[in-house]
Amino acid sequence: MASFLPQFQSIKTSFDHVVLAVEDVSDLWPIVKKGFEERLPFRRAFLNNKTRNPVLVDELPAEYILTTDARLRSRFPQEQALFWFREPYATIVLVTCEDLDEFKNILKPRLKLIVQNDEREWFIVFVSKAPAHNDQATKMAKKVYAKLEVDFSSKKRERCCKLDLHGPDGHSWEDLEAKVMECIRNTLDRRIHFYEDEIRKLSEQRFMPVWNFCNFFILKESLAFMFEIAHLHEDALREYDELELCYLETVNMAGKRRDFGGLEQGDDQATLLDPGKKALAQIVQDDSFREFEFRQYLFACQAKLLFKLSRPFEVGSRGYSFIISFSKALALHERLLPFCMREVWVITACLALIDATASHYKDGLAAADVEKEFYRVQGELYTLCRTKFMRLGYLIGYGSDIDRSPVNSASLSMLPWPKPAVWPSLPSNASSEVLAKEKMILQESARPKHFGIQRKPLPLEPSVLLREANRRRASLSAGNMLELFDGRPYTNDGSGSPSPLPKGNTLSMSRTFSSTGNFEGSIDAPMRLAEIYVAAEHALRSTISDVEMWKSLSSVEEFEQKYLDLTKGAANNYHRSWWKRHGVVLDGEIAAVYHKHENYDFAANLYEKVCALYAGEGWENLLVEVLPNLAECQKILNDQAGYLSSCVRLLSLDKGLFLTKERQAFQSEVVRLAHSEMEHPVPLDVSSLIRFSGNQGPPLELCDGDPGTLSVMLRSGFPDDITLESLSLTLSATNNTDEGAKAVKKSEAIVLRPGRNNINFPLPPQKPGSYVLGVLTGQIGQLRFRSHSSSKSGPADTDDFSSYEKPTRPILKVAKPRSLVDLTAAVSSALLMNESQWVGIIVKPIDYSLKGAVLHIDTGPGLRIEDRHGIEIEKHEVGSRKTPNLDNQPDNLSPVSAAVKQLIPEDGKISLPDWTSNITSVLWIPLLAVSDGLAKGTPAGTVVPPRQNVVDGLRTIALKLDFGASHNQTFEKTIAVHFTNPFHVSTRVADKCNDGTLLLQVILQSQVKASLVIYDAWLDLQDGFAHAGKADGRPASSFFPLVVSSKSRAGILFTICLADTLAKDEAKQLDPASILNIRYTISGSRKLGAHSPVTEELSEPDNIKAEHLTFRSALVLQRPVLDPCLAVGFLPLPSSGIRVGQLVTMKWRVERLKDSEETMPSDNLDEVLYEVDINSENWMVAGRKRGYVSLSSKQGSRIEISILCLPLVAGYVRPPQLGLPNVGETNISCNPPGPHLVCVLPSPLSSSYCVPAA
Repeated sequence: MASFLPQFQSIKTSFDHVVLAVEDVSDLWPIVKKGFEERLPFRRAFLNNKTRNPVLVDELPAEYILTTDARLRSRFPQEQALFWFREPYATIVLVTCEDLDEFKNILKPRLKLIVQNDEREWFIVFVSKAPAHNDQATKMAKKVYAKLEVDFSSKKRERCCKLDLHGPDGHSWEDLEAKVMECIRNTLDRRIHFYEDEIRKLSEQRFMPVWNFCNFFILKESLAFMFEIAHLHEDALREYDELELCYLETVNMAGKRRDFGGLEQGDDQATLLDPGKKALAQIVQDDSFREFEFRQYLFACQAKLLFKLSRPFEVGSRGYSFIISFSKALALHERLLPFCMREVWVITACLALIDATASHYKDGLAAADVEKEFYRVQGELYTLCRTKFMRLGYLIGYGSDIDRSPVNSASLSMLPWPKPAVWPSLPSNASSEVLAKEKMILQESARPKHFGIQRKPLPLEPSVLLREANRRRASLSAGNMLELFDGRPYTNDGSGSPSPLPKGNTLSMSRTFSSTGNFEGSIDAPMRLAEIYVAAEHALRSTISDVEMWKSLSSVEEFEQKYLDLTKGAANNYHRSWWKRHGVVLDGEIAAVYHKHENYDFAANLYEKVCALYAGEGWENLLVEVLPNLAECQKILNDQAGYLSSCVRLLSLDKGLFLTKERQAFQSEVVRLAHSEMEHPVPLDVSSLIRFSGNQGPPLELCDGDPGTLSVMLRSGFPDDITLESLSLTLSATNNTDEGAKAVKKSEAIVLRPGRNNINFPLPPQKPGSYVLGVLTGQIGQLRFRSHSSSKSGPADTDDFSSYEKPTRPILKVAKPRSLVDLTAAVSSALLMNESQWVGIIVKPIDYSLKGAVLHIDTGPGLRIEDRHGIEIEKHEVGSRKTPNLDNQPDNLSPVSAAVKQLIPEDGKISLPDWTSNITSVLWIPLLAVSDGLAKGTPAGTVVPPRQNVVDGLRTIALKLDFGASHNQTFEKTIAVHFTNPFHVSTRVADKCNDGTLLLQVILQSQVKASLVIYDAWLDLQDGFAHAGKADGRPASSFFPLVVSSKSRAGILFTICLADTLAKDEAKQLDPASILNIRYTISGSRKLGAHSPVTEELSEPDNIKAEHLTFRSALVLQRPVLDPCLAVGFLPLPSSGIRVGQLVTMKWRVERLKDSEETMPSDNLDEVLYEVDINSENWMVAGRKRGYVSLSSKQGSRIEISILCLPLVAGYVRPPQLGLPNVGETNISCNPPGPHLVCVLPSPLSSSYCVPAA
């Protein structure tokens, strides 16, 4: 079958449609040809694929060919079996007949003869020529067509259709197309089955000696091409995939050595997208094909189908994998191929694949993830092409023009050298070129880095090219190591160039190895590096057949332009893919080219992107290669802000990446720019250079409103001392994120030394909460810097800058507002009224120092400070026991003395001594509570509200304490102090003698927590009373001195009698009350309550003998009422009784028993106020419950008071009671008295709605 390969390939290039045979029985084709061809190609056809599943084909191209055409008549049977795909898929028989006899005798036998071959798909088209107006002809045509259907159609399949030339033809053409598609589908299924059987038979023999891959290929590709003609591209692609797998399995079978190929002119140019580039007959070798050409042919067929399927992204993905695998195959046969054939082929393959896929791809053709993957593959192709291109450039001497960046070093140092069988030799006429190369090598000099940075150049070669080339020279079998380097020792600095030889050794080297004549045999002298470059260039010129590609290697300028184009293509595609970081890295290579050609603006923009990536990822070893270049560009462009930022970032890198003098150069640039005259102050982030944190230990704790000093530890990354003109620190509250950060400033200049520095910040009062360190800001000259304590290196104005890591440990805790001190009264019991008393104020610090505290005292009304007496302060013993730890505070400046200390007030202020700052102390203030009125006694048994007594003796002291470091804390409190009289006096008549003498008992109740001693007492009686015994008003019996203990009572008896009353005018001039005079002393402690009045001698104890005190109390004595003034009697109730719901009148009679002028000096003696007391739950009053009635002041006058009431409940209830509010109970006589309870009967039964019984 191999002899049919040229014919098969020519058929593939010219045949691309389905063939339909037309058997024109009645010479109708010229008439219907136009109608048939107008409907080509077939639209929306359904065909069965290899797995017998229907597939929709949008357009199916086809061609109608008469059976008499030579194209169908000139084929041999073997051809038809091999190229069955171009045989007709259906036979269309065109007939017409207008007579039944003609049909039976002539047409029918002929049709039987035509359709007797069952292997063909056929159907008959009956063309009716009958005009529409000729009914007879139309009927005859219908009869003939009916007879035709009966003879050639069956129930299983309709093989006839009718085409009316003069009638409506819409339905007829649809029926015709349906039958054509049915025939094509059946033929395609049959042929697929045939090819599968044949291919299966050959596949079973592929590991046998009789295996012939050419036969298998022709059958397999015939099937694939048949699918391609039918537009079943997926099935065709699958066949080519299987064909490739089968070839890879059998191409390297043991015992069969075949030529690889690739030795012909033009084979260096990849043919991945042109299957017809080379004829198949030229690559046949025995029973198979050469691998070099055939694998490219198979991929070209696959790519063609993928482009038809609108899947250029898959072409790129498959192409990249194919290039990698085919490059490995080229490496296996590299010794037989031309010099650098592998590199040249990869470059042409990548470029061809990039151009083809890019031209077929349109944005939006695929999903977003597929589109990103497509651009990633495009970037990979560009990168692979770029790497191979750099290798070729290095081989011909352009290595010094390739930037020794990390990405280039990584790509080239891991790429092996070409491995030809013999390294190219130097042409005999290339001496001028060698001299030019040597001159270029001597002029090579590494570009000095900015700041004088000295770094070892990164290598661009896997090993020394000079050694590798000389080792692979075929004739080299012996030699000296120095000879390999042309008599010069090789420097292992990655530059690939030998170092100059010392002058002293030059002569000896030249004498020993001056020429090749010193070697015996055919051993050639080792090649110099310039000779290697020239030899490689001549070898490449013979290998490369592409003019454009050789042009890109012809000069340094062309090389750099091609290198730049490839790098840009890779970067742009990476930017549009998943691998954006690869694009940024390659932007750095583009920037290096711009930098070399002094295009600093574009170079700086690209370098910034690369530095942002390296800084964000923490790749400091890579950043150190790029950042100095960025700084140099910024300095040349006079970008002061950017240059400063780059210098700071260089200082922020690991110290081991630079020498100390280099870091000092960075710092000197920072200081120089900071103190120069910049147009605008530059803000800069130095988070990785100046780090700060709180000191070890617990956070600083302050109370609300207190200032303090915050100690912060700063770590300077500068190599030398640096002066900061100002420094401020922000504190962020952790409990309130809405509140902004608060700045703490330190205005004086600070010198930061390398390493750790402790800085103290004055801290103003802060709000309560927990605070962490925020941002550190400061200024160096015109430079404003900021630091966020801990951050990765990177520019703060890019998205790649890492987030700041704020310390979570709080540095400051400000307590919520609480009581820092408490002022309370030392005693709660009452003190003596109108006497000087010590009032104790307990000053209690609550975990807070009161050092330097000042107390302001302001007394309220009725209270004053006794200025003639001093103020005393002492330690509070009880308080110290409760809080023992306060005495042990380190702030206690002096030991606490148990003795009493005297203080002198100044303008109402008292400065507390330092020894009281952390302990509880008592301040004793001499106060005098003034009360102008006399104490009033009460009759015995009368309940006096205690509140009234408390209010009368209550006095207030307003205290204000200023304390804290700068008296920023203030505590104000008003303390109530209770003052009272020593006694409460009550009286009662103990007995009435027969002679009219009254025994008056005076009861004295002690009201203080102290012991009272009574030495004397006398009573000054009011008008109407007189002393019956002693005329001096002393008690009847004398038991003085009388001791009255705390809260106890004592009684004194006075004998009095009634006396004649004075006239009204004289009575008004005398005191209406009696006065009780008591001379006493008090013995008590000021720590408990009332005590002896303050004396001039402050050192005397409280319980010494003091002068007698006098207490006076007013007693109101009333003459006894012997005869009532009014009589109130309750009149009897009705005899019928009281019922619920019935009104009843309650009556009382009021009678005056005696004249009232003598005892009641009122102007309205005839008006009496009455009030009825009633329970509203039992009674309802139909009238006034309170009012006035007229009653004459003459003896014997009477009046009745009646109230209309309604009982509400039945039973024994309390009746209403009549009272006279303005008349004392002793002047009222109840006669007859009212009942306590009355009987109320239930309401009678109601018969209003009862119906009489019938």
